[in-house]
Amino acid sequence: MNKALKGIRVLDLTHMLSGPYGAMILADLGADMIKVEPLAGEGTRKLLANDPENSIDGFGAYYLTLNRNKRSVALNLKSERGRQVFYDLVKEADVVISNFGPGVPERLGIDYERLSEINPRIITCCVSGFGSDGPGAKRPAFDQVAQAYGGGMSITGDDPANPVRAGIPIGDLGGGMFAVMGILAAIAERATSDRGQHVDISMVDCQISMLNYMATMHFLSGKNPYPIGNAHFVHVPYNSYSTADGFIIIAVITDNFWQNLKEVVMVPEFDDPKYDGQPGRFADKAFIDGRLAEVFATDTTDAWLAKLEKQRIPCAPINNLERALSDPQVLHRNMVVELSHPNGKKTKAPGNPIKLSRTHEDSFSPAPHIGEHTDQILAELCGYTQADIDALKEDGDAG
Repeated sequence: MNKALKGIRVLDLTHMLSGPYGAMILADLGADMIKVEPLAGEGTRKLLANDPENSIDGFGAYYLTLNRNKRSVALNLKSERGRQVFYDLVKEADVVISNFGPGVPERLGIDYERLSEINPRIITCCVSGFGSDGPGAKRPAFDQVAQAYGGGMSITGDDPANPVRAGIPIGDLGGGMFAVMGILAAIAERATSDRGQHVDISMVDCQISMLNYMATMHFLSGKNPYPIGNAHFVHVPYNSYSTADGFIIIAVITDNFWQNLKEVVMVPEFDDPKYDGQPGRFADKAFIDGRLAEVFATDTTDAWLAKLEKQRIPCAPINNLERALSDPQVLHRNMVVELSHPNGKKTKAPGNPIKLSRTHEDSFSPAPHIGEHTDQILAELCGYTQADIDALKEDGDAG
């Protein structure tokens, strides 16, 4: 296996989206990802599981995608013996990732302080809504809570009276991505210290981080920005426009792009010298956008893209998923891959966006059945006999 994280073993206690997404990225990069789930399975298994359009034999789209490249061990972490089995796995692991609410790992006896006594090199990571400490730490949170609380929804949409969440769950996905960064940083540091540590990821922290320069602008000006749809608060024209058969965007961020755009759209009023610089264009933003809307409506998306691309003007179609997932560039980058159900049936899903020059192998094993690999992993890593494993299952400590 030619993957970057080969040799790193992760115990995945996550559920729903933020944690499983982070664990999926690590698994795609080659980590030996052992999904440790309750005997009845973790909650994501049930999402869309019985939807005839979005499932394969009881595996919904969430579960099929998020749990590729993982093996499953079913344990009862609420029983003393089940926890002891988990501790035996921790002895052989590098990372434990979870997205329990604050206090849950401590109640279960699987927090960093306890696990580091068992394995001083263990790295733990928990993704939660508001982090492990602070006055709001115990508030429950899912994706939209993080998006709203973190400020991003206030600048998304067309007007301040109608805030809109992002179409993709950036609250959850952001938490998962930052978890990967934190875990990899802790692994790198461990090479020097030979000690593990805890990685504390707050979904709201991640949303605040992604405000980036807009937050700095707020601190400088004292003003709250407001939503302006697909336009830009500096660059003009920078917006979406209807065509004869769809939509395009253009992003004119330099005066040179503006000159090139004039050659494409052939609008006489745009030859006014006052528009040669950004201040003049910004002052007449509504007029420029209005005239461009009239012009772009006269031809098809593909026709305009050909003309704009010829002049190297930043532009794109507003693709629906069908068009985005069949785009030649996307396919060339192996960003659509085949996933299998354990029964052999197949579907497609997004690939791994991290492209490495040497350790670059892409492979995707099926999302597992509950406890599909319990016997294999407990024998392989912990040295349990089949009699030991059978007794655990009979007593309800493993499955």
